[in-house]
Amino acid sequence: MSFERLAPEQHDTLEGIPEPAENPLLVAHGAEADRLAAAYRSGKMHHALILSGPRGVGKATFAFHLAHHLLKHPDPSAAPDRLAVPEPGSALHRMIASGAHPGVLYLTRPMNEKTKAFRSAVTVEEIRRVNRFLSMTSHDGGYRIVIIDPADDMNANAANALLKNLEEPPSRTLFVLISHAAGGLLPTIRSRCQTVRLHGLQPDELSRVLSSFDTAVPDAAALAARAGGSVREAILLTEYGGLEIAGALDALVEAGRFDPAAAGKLADAVAGRDQAIPFALFNAHVLDRVGAQATAAALEGDLARAEALSALWQETSRTIAETETYNLDKRQHVLGLVRRIQGALARAA
Repeated sequence: MSFERLAPEQHDTLEGIPEPAENPLLVAHGAEADRLAAAYRSGKMHHALILSGPRGVGKATFAFHLAHHLLKHPDPSAAPDRLAVPEPGSALHRMIASGAHPGVLYLTRPMNEKTKAFRSAVTVEEIRRVNRFLSMTSHDGGYRIVIIDPADDMNANAANALLKNLEEPPSRTLFVLISHAAGGLLPTIRSRCQTVRLHGLQPDELSRVLSSFDTAVPDAAALAARAGGSVREAILLTEYGGLEIAGALDALVEAGRFDPAAAGKLADAVAGRDQAIPFALFNAHVLDRVGAQATAAALEGDLARAEALSALWQETSRTIAETETYNLDKRQHVLGLVRRIQGALARAA
C-alpha cells in the first residue's frame, strides 16, 4: 500500500505502516461491521461501544471506518447496509485521518511536552477534552464520535471522568472504546456499553493485510498462528526481527548449558540504542515461553511444576517492569534473564 502519512505519530506508530485513522483497508470482521451498519440504519445503534479483542487485529481501523460511515451518511435511514469504504483522496477521509474533522475526537496516550516522550496512560486531562468536544454544536447536525484507544490505558481518574460522560450522552453521540482486555475496564463502564468482540485474522486475511503493506509473508499459516492472528504482531515478527529473536532465545533456553557467547550476541541484538522494539519482543517472548510451560504443566496435572513456573512468570514480569521503569542496564537484563529462565526451566522439567 502506497500512502501519504496524514495522521499524527502515536505511541505505537510503526514506520511505513498506516495509522488506523488513515487505513482504507478493513479486512475481516465483516459480520460485526454489517450488524452495526444495520443497527445504525434502523436507528437502534447503541451510544457506546467496546471493541474488544487481541491487540493488532484491526479494532482501531474498525472504529475509524464506522466513524467515516456515520459522517458520510448522516441520515441513518438513507445509509447503506454495509460500512462505507473510505476513499483516500476524499476530503472526508483526509480530515478524519489528520485529526482535523470537527466530528471526531480521538484520544490516546498523549505526548509529555517536557520529556517529548509519550505518557504511559490515557490521562484525565485527555478525557476532560470530551466535555469541551460535546459542548460544541455539531456544524452540520451530524454525529460526534469519541474514540478512546485503548481504553485499557485510562488511569483511575480518567475512567471515572469518562463514566460521567457515558451516563448522560448528548443525542447523536457515539463513544467507541477500544480494549485489548475488556475485563479490566470498570464494571460500571462495561455496563453502559455494548461489547463487540473482534477476533484474530485467519491466514489468508493476514496475508492480504500484510501484502497491502508490502510486507513479505513467508508462511501465512505459521505466521498467523505465532502472531495470534494479529497484524501488528505479524509485522513485529517479520519486519523487526521477532522470529529471529524468538529462535535465538529458544535455542539458548533449550541448550544443555548456559552459553555466554550466544547470550551476549542476543543481548547485543536487542539491548542496544534505538532497539526498543526488539527489546520489547525479547521480553514478550520470555513471558510467552514461561507462560506456555506453566499452562502445559497444569494441563498435565503437574501442579507443583505449574506453580513454580507461575511464580517464575510473576518474578520475570516484575524484573521487566523494573528494568523499564528505572532504566536499568538492558544488556545485563537480557543476560540475567536468559540465565535465570534456562536454569529454572531445566529444574522444572
